[in-house]
Amino acid sequence: MKDRKLRRKFLHDGSGQLTYEIREIVSLARQFQELGMPVIWENIGDPIEKGEEMAGWIKDIIIQLVAEDYSYSYSTTQGNLEAREFLASLANKRGGCQISADDITFFNGLGDAVGKVFGYLKKEARVIGPSPAYSTHSSAEAAHSGYKHLTYNLDPENNWMPDIEDLRKKVKYNDSIAGLLLINPDNPTGAVYPRKILKEMVSIAREHKLFMICDEIYANIIYNGSDTAALNQVIGDVPGIALRGISKEYPWPGARCGWMEVYNQDLYPAFKTYIDTLINAKMLEVSSTNLPQLSIPLVMGDPRYKQHLESRKTVFGDRAEEAYQLLSEVDGIRVTKPQGAFYLTVLFEEGILNERQELPVEQKSIRDLLEKNIEEVSLDKRFVYYLLAATGICVVPLTGFASERNGFRMTLLETDDPKRRQTCQTIAESITSYITS
Repeated sequence: MKDRKLRRKFLHDGSGQLTYEIREIVSLARQFQELGMPVIWENIGDPIEKGEEMAGWIKDIIIQLVAEDYSYSYSTTQGNLEAREFLASLANKRGGCQISADDITFFNGLGDAVGKVFGYLKKEARVIGPSPAYSTHSSAEAAHSGYKHLTYNLDPENNWMPDIEDLRKKVKYNDSIAGLLLINPDNPTGAVYPRKILKEMVSIAREHKLFMICDEIYANIIYNGSDTAALNQVIGDVPGIALRGISKEYPWPGARCGWMEVYNQDLYPAFKTYIDTLINAKMLEVSSTNLPQLSIPLVMGDPRYKQHLESRKTVFGDRAEEAYQLLSEVDGIRVTKPQGAFYLTVLFEEGILNERQELPVEQKSIRDLLEKNIEEVSLDKRFVYYLLAATGICVVPLTGFASERNGFRMTLLETDDPKRRQTCQTIAESITSYITS
């Protein structure tokens, strides 16, 4: 038999760590669709896909830019200078650590930024992040090191706040940890961290000489009066990176336009070299997409933008309240009302799930396909697959977010009010039916 081996081992040690449950479940859902099952997509945070329309005045600005020849050109390596100067001005108006345009670099979406931020770290340098964790961060960090992502706990008994003592202990006794990651507002839980928590995390970073990374993509989707701060407002003299973008707040996810704001790079030579490396990596790509960058000063500088943000906060705050009311009365689960972003996490009580529970699946072909896919899966994924097969509702298992807890994440994005309420009600009824089966 012909030898099928190649000459050299060439796979990266972390290649097996790249997972993205949010999209992986789509493969099974598509197969169910082909068998005639209508699917309700609650797995991914795309406001446009769920029916939100970009405001007409924002569209008009983009249309005007499309008519200009310069919008089709390359931008500079770090991004359009006017856009970077505008964003630096916004950051400085927040107070705290002050930055310039040179501290901002654009990427083709935050996925691009995350890949480079973790990919250019020394393999032995670890970044500890939250659990549950957003898959892009946890997979990228695990892949760069070749090991399972290092995490600190978010506590569902305390509104999904970081367990500060757990974080402190893990940082203290693991000297491979070089960085501290947080997501505020959080994905998947919808938690928003108060200033007190943020300052405690900064204090840990300062004590142990870590740099910080804060994903702030949902920074302008905070509701219900949550008390929080941007990273630059609390970071003091600690080196750090904030990640921001337009995908969730214009919203324009297809623009693939995100940026990093770097704090205190001139105070730490090694950190400065690291940031220079990220910029040089971007230089090899020439630049990030120009058109969405050009729109930022025009859109965010428009007097209508503040009201645009406020109205969306109200919408998502109302939906969070609605979903919480529908699900919080269901036995066997714990639901914390989101304070930001547009997700809600349902946590199953310990020991409530088992491998004998089922939901009725009427169509034999779908039931047969389901049974082939539930062998040796986590208990929450088993529920999620049954929910999909029985109702067509596609949510994401919590164990897909670098978590050992059983639960799932759904979105608050559906713009059809009756459909959104019915979806949530169906989920509630399905949980009860599954648990008691």
